[in-house]
Amino acid sequence: MPSDPSLNARERAFPERLADDNAALEAARRLADRFAPDAALRDRERRLPWTELDAYVGSGLWTITVPREFGGPGVSSGTVAGTIATIAAADGSIGQIPQNHYYALEVLRVGGSRAQQRYFYERVLEGERFGNALAEIGARDFKRRTRLARDGSRWRIDGHKFYCTGALFADWIPTLVVADEGGKDVQYLVFVPRHSPGVTITDDWDGFGQRVTGSGSVQFDGVRVDGAWIVPFQASLERPTPIGPFAQIMHAAIDLGQARGAFDAARAFVREHSRPWIDAKVERAVDDPLTIAQFGEIAIRIRAAEASLKRAARFVDAAQAVPDAGTVAAASVAVAEARVLTTTASLDAGSRLFELAGTAATLDDIGLDRFWRNARTHTLHDPVRWKYHAVGNYYLNGTLPPRHGAL
Repeated sequence: MPSDPSLNARERAFPERLADDNAALEAARRLADRFAPDAALRDRERRLPWTELDAYVGSGLWTITVPREFGGPGVSSGTVAGTIATIAAADGSIGQIPQNHYYALEVLRVGGSRAQQRYFYERVLEGERFGNALAEIGARDFKRRTRLARDGSRWRIDGHKFYCTGALFADWIPTLVVADEGGKDVQYLVFVPRHSPGVTITDDWDGFGQRVTGSGSVQFDGVRVDGAWIVPFQASLERPTPIGPFAQIMHAAIDLGQARGAFDAARAFVREHSRPWIDAKVERAVDDPLTIAQFGEIAIRIRAAEASLKRAARFVDAAQAVPDAGTVAAASVAVAEARVLTTTASLDAGSRLFELAGTAATLDDIGLDRFWRNARTHTLHDPVRWKYHAVGNYYLNGTLPPRHGAL
C-alpha cells in the first residue's frame, strides 16, 4: 500500500490567491493539462495522487468557495462546476476529491458561527484541505449511526464511516454525527483533525471505478473534539438552504467531465488508430459516415448537458443569495435536470467509445475502459430515476423536492 505522506511533516506552500472566476477557470485548465498524461497509469496501478493533490491545492482552486469577505475569491457556482468538470475530464478520480471539501465549506457558510467561519476559512486559505466521513453502510437506524456525546468539558465521537472520499488526503475530516438532545437525535457536522487519537483511516476502497479517490473507511474510537469544531446541520434540513443543490451540481460537473474525457479519447483514437468498416468504402475511419453521425450525436448530448449545467448554476446562485422555499426548490429541480443529462452523457460516451474506436481500444494497457468504469461508479452516487420523479412531481403537481444532499 502506498505510504501516507501526511503522516510526516510536509512543507506546504500557501495556495495561490486567485483573483476571480476567470483566474479559477484558467488554473483548472493548466492543471488538467498536467494531470491527463498519467491518468490511465494512476488508475491501472491505483497510485494515489498525493503529488497531484498538492498541486491542486497549491493552485488556489481549493479556496474558491471561501467568501470574499473572508479573503477568498467567492466564485459562482458555475465556476465551481466548471473547474471540477475540467479536472474530471483529465482524471475522473482527482476531479471528485474536492467535492466534499467544497460541500463542507458550504455547510459552514450556511450553518457555522462567524467565529467558526473565520477559523476554518483561514485554514483553507493556508492550504489545509477537508475530506469527509458522511456515509455509513447499513445504518439507516440513527441508534446505530456515528454518535457525538459529552465527554467532560469536551465531546467524543464513536462510529464507523465508509465512502469517505478524500479523507485519506485530508487535514480535517468533516464528519456527520447524531447527538441525543432531550431524547431526540440531532445531526451535526464535526470538523475532526485528521490525526486525532482514535481516528483510523483505511484505504479499503476497491470499486472498479474512481479507483484513486481515497474513498475508504474511517473509524472513530472515542475521538475527543472541541465544541468549536461542531457545526449545526439539522437546521439545514428543516429550513430551505442551498446545500443540497450545491452538492448535486458538483456531482453533475464530475459526470460532465467524464463525458468530455471519453469523447476526447474516442476522437483521438479514431483519428489515429481506428480502421473504417469495409462497407463504408472509405480509406479512413474519420470518413465513415455512420461514425461521423454517432460522434455528432454524442457531441450534441454533451452540449445539452453543458447548457443544462450552466443554467442550473444560475439557479443555485440565486438560492444562495436568497434561500427560501421557492428558490431552493427551483435550484434542486434545475440541478436534477442537469444530473439526468450529465449521467446519460457520461455513460453513453464511455460506452460508445469502444463501438466507435474498435477492438483495439479494449487493450488493457491503453486504459480507455476507465472512462466508463468511472462514470458508472460515480453516477451510482444517488439514483437518477428519482431525479425524473422529483422533476415530474414539481411540474405536474407543484410538489417541492425533498431537502437533502441527494437532490
